[in-house]
Amino acid sequence: MRQLACWWKLSRPAGSLIGQDECALFRMKFSRQLFVFCVSFLVCAAAFAAEPTRPIAISPAPGSTVAVLPTGFAGWQAKGSVTQSDDPAAADAANEPVLREYGFQRLEKASYTRDDGRNLVVKAAVFADASGAYGAFTYYYSEEMGQETIGGQAAFLNNRVLFYQGNVLVDAVFDRMSVMSASQLRQLAGLLPQPADNKDKLPSLPQRLPTASLNSSAGRNLEKNTTKYILGPVTLDRVGSPLASAMVDFKSGAEVVLGKYAVNAGDATLMLIEYPTPQIAAERLRQIDASHHVTQQQPGVAPILDVGPFFDMRTGPIIVIAGGPLSKSEARSLMSSISYEADVTWNENTYVTKKDNLANFLFNAIVLCGIVVGLALVAGIAFGGLRLLVKRLFPDSVFDRREAMEIIALHLEDDPRRAPRER
Repeated sequence: MRQLACWWKLSRPAGSLIGQDECALFRMKFSRQLFVFCVSFLVCAAAFAAEPTRPIAISPAPGSTVAVLPTGFAGWQAKGSVTQSDDPAAADAANEPVLREYGFQRLEKASYTRDDGRNLVVKAAVFADASGAYGAFTYYYSEEMGQETIGGQAAFLNNRVLFYQGNVLVDAVFDRMSVMSASQLRQLAGLLPQPADNKDKLPSLPQRLPTASLNSSAGRNLEKNTTKYILGPVTLDRVGSPLASAMVDFKSGAEVVLGKYAVNAGDATLMLIEYPTPQIAAERLRQIDASHHVTQQQPGVAPILDVGPFFDMRTGPIIVIAGGPLSKSEARSLMSSISYEADVTWNENTYVTKKDNLANFLFNAIVLCGIVVGLALVAGIAFGGLRLLVKRLFPDSVFDRREAMEIIALHLEDDPRRAPRER
């Protein structure tokens, strides 16, 4: 209390010596503690302020600009920085809507050089998934291009090489080609990042396009570099097809693949349209047939379909159309090779659980019987032992009491008395 009084007292009476030394000592100790506390607080605050803030790791968003083209590969070194653009017009102004239909995201462009003085310009178009990159590849390659093994698929013409890897379409232009150019681009394809979330899956519809008809001796084989995978109406109208884009209805999720086949009278086109369900495909086929009949019955009216024979059929969710200068037998030969087989997956256990195992049921039944028999034996032995113990400890008291025992005797050994006869 004296210490507290010395602390809270603002002044002491003049000439008073009571507690003067003790109060001075207390104030000195408290001032020293207060000074140490203030110094410690300032040091901690300065250390906290000087500590750099740790960055929070954020997973890249689906549309994040992750670098695609490397700074160097196979002896090629980048000249300057890699330019990027999310405008499809920067990649190809003439085919901007086509790139949008394939899911174009961005473009990267880089110039490379080697020690021998050669130059290379690489443009990499990134799409939403591998289907878009594959479709754009089929749109750009032509029949005069040669085929090469680079990435998923490659084609070349003179000093230009076109290939795709995952969801990236690469257009490489050399100033001078060499025998090692293909192997160098293979190394580049191996350095390209792969898409996540199953976006590297190629479409299955182009695989249904037959490479040769049933009567391949007649020359009805798929021509080189004529396969076109299409995801929108603009692309379909530009590549040319036996069916107008308005009749396909891409808004319902349709996918189209085209291929040219050499027939006796020229080149025929085989067109496959896949819809999400067979019901949608059946409805679209009825509308296509109705439009085809109407245009045939009204001469002078601009037909919806291209001029020439037209054959169609449906197999599952796929509509097959054959058009061009081909006969009915040739069309049947081409279309009969398209057959859709539904792949139904039933998720069912391939093993027998303990609940459904018959052997386990029989074993449990035997165990239960053994338990019941054991309990019966234990109960019988316990009852009999208890009875014997009570008899020994309390004879003729609980069990076998004489007053409770009654014996009925028949006396069969005695001779019966003869009863007198009545007259």
